[in-house]
Amino acid sequence: MKMPPTFLYEKKDKIAIMTINRPEAMNAFTAEMLAAMDAAFEDFSNDDDLWVAILTAAGDKAFSSGMDLKEAIPLLQSGDELGYEDHTKRPFSDVFKPIIGAVNGHCIAGGLEFLQGTDLRIAAEHATFGLGEVRWGIIPTGGTHIRLPRQIPWAVAMELLLTGRPIDAQRAYNIGLINRVVPAAELMDAALELAQTICKNGPLAVRTAKEIAVRSLGLEPGFVLEKALGSRVLSSEDAKEGPRAFAEKRKPKFTGR
Repeated sequence: MKMPPTFLYEKKDKIAIMTINRPEAMNAFTAEMLAAMDAAFEDFSNDDDLWVAILTAAGDKAFSSGMDLKEAIPLLQSGDELGYEDHTKRPFSDVFKPIIGAVNGHCIAGGLEFLQGTDLRIAAEHATFGLGEVRWGIIPTGGTHIRLPRQIPWAVAMELLLTGRPIDAQRAYNIGLINRVVPAAELMDAALELAQTICKNGPLAVRTAKEIAVRSLGLEPGFVLEKALGSRVLSSEDAKEGPRAFAEKRKPKFTGR
């Protein structure tokens, strides 16, 4: 039986709708899915008839739970690292058309890292946001250490990074991580309404406004630093023990090595 594609790309007038499509697996990323996403966003960037993108996910449980552990654990246990070949880039860091995130459920680990690459965010009332990597002896290496403290208050960014505990949609709204909280049934309508509002504006002006804002942050050196320092964690004994403990459904025994 042929399986459905794990990433969907639809064009609706001037709006590109991107959908992570593995609801049965909490919309966890696979290498195949990420390649499809890269290709879709490259097409979006180069298509002059597309002005705004909406990134969402199928189902009502998760936006994304991050990388699929079936693929991630073997890489982590071998000391390999998940990330971009160009260490100055992170999700959507070179996409200068507006991206709206429509969060339909749990947005954790790599899911939250990808959300940080979007510009405007709407969440369903039951959505949650978190970075649980430290609980398993690893760290997020998708740009979070560089982006998150610039997007929300420092103390809250550190709370998410250092405790591994998630926050709900209302708190995410209160700290400015998302723009709006809506009932789940209204999520895509709200995202489309926002996209249509942006499409009423001059597309060159919109793209340039985003490009100036993004480039002025100077994120690239931080991304390189995250890669360099992150490698010492991801090649550690703790980084092997944490995912192993997760797979075995037990508490990890960390040694700090």
